[in-house]
Amino acid sequence: MFRKSLAIPCAIAAVLGASGSGVALAGVPTPTVGGKIFADLTNIDQKNNGSDTAASGTGVDIKRFYIVVNEKFDDIWSAKLVTDATYNSGQQVDVYMKNAFLQASLSKAFWARLGEANLPWVPFDEGIYGYRYVENTLIDRLHFGTSADWGAHVGGRLADGMFSYRVSAVNGAGYKNPTRSKSMDIEARLTYRPFDGVVLAIGGYTGKLGQDKYASVTPTQHTANRVDALAAYVGNGLRLGVEYFSANDWNNVTKAASDKADGTSVFASYDFTPMWSVFGRWDQAKLSKDLAPGLKDQYFNVGLAAHPIKNVDVALVYKHEKVDGGTSATATFATANGSAFSEIDGKYDEVGIWTQVAF
Repeated sequence: MFRKSLAIPCAIAAVLGASGSGVALAGVPTPTVGGKIFADLTNIDQKNNGSDTAASGTGVDIKRFYIVVNEKFDDIWSAKLVTDATYNSGQQVDVYMKNAFLQASLSKAFWARLGEANLPWVPFDEGIYGYRYVENTLIDRLHFGTSADWGAHVGGRLADGMFSYRVSAVNGAGYKNPTRSKSMDIEARLTYRPFDGVVLAIGGYTGKLGQDKYASVTPTQHTANRVDALAAYVGNGLRLGVEYFSANDWNNVTKAASDKADGTSVFASYDFTPMWSVFGRWDQAKLSKDLAPGLKDQYFNVGLAAHPIKNVDVALVYKHEKVDGGTSATATFATANGSAFSEIDGKYDEVGIWTQVAF
């Protein structure tokens, strides 16, 4: 399944005329084809109430395998296709469309995309953080947001890039589930860069998360809402940032009870030579402030990264996560613990080598 699915974008590129020599068929545009791989070799020690889980052990993972096809038809029209390969709960490889859209760029101040495209917050946040291959950013790790969805997307830059904006009207169930519902959700972000290196951003989300369906046996009772904020400095080899989110009814759209959650992430990194950098991050979140006020998630990582050649990053990293009052469906706990609020105290430690390769 994996090999067959990945062959699809490559075959499309070949038909359109892409090749290693850059030779195209007469009169046919030539797309660019690339990709990115996230891989790791680590040891995991995961415990629930002091007992080891099935996720513990030593091994190799390929967390992401993107194939990227870009096509620019002219100064206005372009298209993009991105496949995303991940492991599912059965330890098989699933291949999804991460991006598949047509774009019209009318000016620096306005472009529009139709199809499956990146959402305003998570990919932007990843670009500021700089170490996505090591860990998802805050709301992505805690499953209070996702990186892409199907819908209509607009954005642009104003005042020579001092301001930028993004707005998406999307199906709401995420890029792995392209189903429609009664209405579409909205996510937006506004970014302000007052000085070189300084980034200030606010954003938000509102909608039913794709669960408001006609003839559904579980009708929706709440609207999920999220507010995001970020302040950061990126420049001279230094990254410093703090991110905050607050969410209402994110896991309770179809439930009678209402709930709230919030969290903060602080991160820093420094390139002390062109080849070497150090980095660290600390997250804390309250995942169910009304229904399970004792449920708290704390996470940190520290690492040393090397950039031996262009487009290759390798990092030695230690991660630790502790969940009090339950196991949340975070990026680290999700595989072994599907329940969002099971009555378990969880601890997660992981150490090893993480890498990303772009081509």
